[in-house]
Amino acid sequence: MARLLEAPPKFHPSEWDIANKMQCASTESQKSRSECLIAESRRLQDEIEKTTQKTQSDVNKKIEQRRDEIKFWKQELDNKLEQIVHEIDVLLTFKTRLEKSLESCKEPLDIAQKCLLNRQRRAGTDLVHDEVDQELVKEAEVLQGVIALLERTLEQTNEQIRLNRSVKYNLEMDLKDKFTALMIDDYCGSLTNNTPDIRYADNAPKIGGNFVSPEDWMDFSNINVEKAEKQRNNSLALRAVIDGILSQTASDMCKQRETVNVAFRNRVKEVKDAKNKLETLLAMVMDETTSQEKNIASLKKAIADKEGPVKVAQTRLEARNHRPNVELCYDTVQYRLTSEVQEIRKNIQLKDTLAQAETELKALSRQQLSLEEEIQVKENTLYIDKVLCLQMRESVSINNF
Repeated sequence: MARLLEAPPKFHPSEWDIANKMQCASTESQKSRSECLIAESRRLQDEIEKTTQKTQSDVNKKIEQRRDEIKFWKQELDNKLEQIVHEIDVLLTFKTRLEKSLESCKEPLDIAQKCLLNRQRRAGTDLVHDEVDQELVKEAEVLQGVIALLERTLEQTNEQIRLNRSVKYNLEMDLKDKFTALMIDDYCGSLTNNTPDIRYADNAPKIGGNFVSPEDWMDFSNINVEKAEKQRNNSLALRAVIDGILSQTASDMCKQRETVNVAFRNRVKEVKDAKNKLETLLAMVMDETTSQEKNIASLKKAIADKEGPVKVAQTRLEARNHRPNVELCYDTVQYRLTSEVQEIRKNIQLKDTLAQAETELKALSRQQLSLEEEIQVKENTLYIDKVLCLQMRESVSINNF
């Protein structure tokens, strides 16, 4: 309790003076350090502000340059996409042309094969491997060759359309990424220090493993553009080939169709001429048959007319052979009767002539039957060639699709 009431120690005036001086010196020193720090801070602030502004300005320029690069490649990709889309549409029309042309070949081939089958129904010597048959076989071969060529070309067209669509997909994906990247860089370019939604992102500076170099980035789009251009050129070349094939095959089919039709018309004319000649011969044979029938009738009548005189002469000779003794004289009557019988016997040759005439009539009948059968064969051939085949071929239409 006594200590609590003790007075605090007192300092010597010199100590007080020294303490004041030290306080002043310390204050001055602190003030000096503070002033230096303020000056350094201002200098550092100015330097960092200038560096920051310069860096930010440089970043803005880089963003703008990057946006220009993206826009450039986006425009290139847009152009190639537009071209390849157009090429796909055009190639699809060429595919349709090929399909229609291929479909149109089926009817002519079917008709050519039916014509060959119908002509197998010709009879006799008319069943001949003539020019019509040869040209029909050639037509079937031409059509089968055309069908095979069109099918191969259609397969190539489908494959080219697939390749074009693959290129189109790659361009669209690249464009989609370019559009997203451009939107992001547009957003980044629009940001300022006063933009409300700016924020700290501590992990942003870290580079992930999926980053690519600018050269790889450029090569990626350049490859897509080059692939698109290559497939477009291939597609253009294929279209030119398709045009040539469609034109040439239509020309070949038309030419062969006309060759077959000409062969048919010539053959029909030949058969008609042959039929007309046969009909003329038939008429001649029928006239000759009528004449021979009349001749036979006349011969039969002549033979019949000779029966009475023969009987009379022979009866007379038989009776005069019974004359008695010297009356059995070879007188002029006997002589004449004998000569009459001999003459009548010579006239009996009419029977041989009749037999020959009847044989000839049978031959004429056989010839008539043969001619009628041959004319029927010709009529059958004309029906097959003119009615069945030529009329059926009128429906054949060769179009240059």
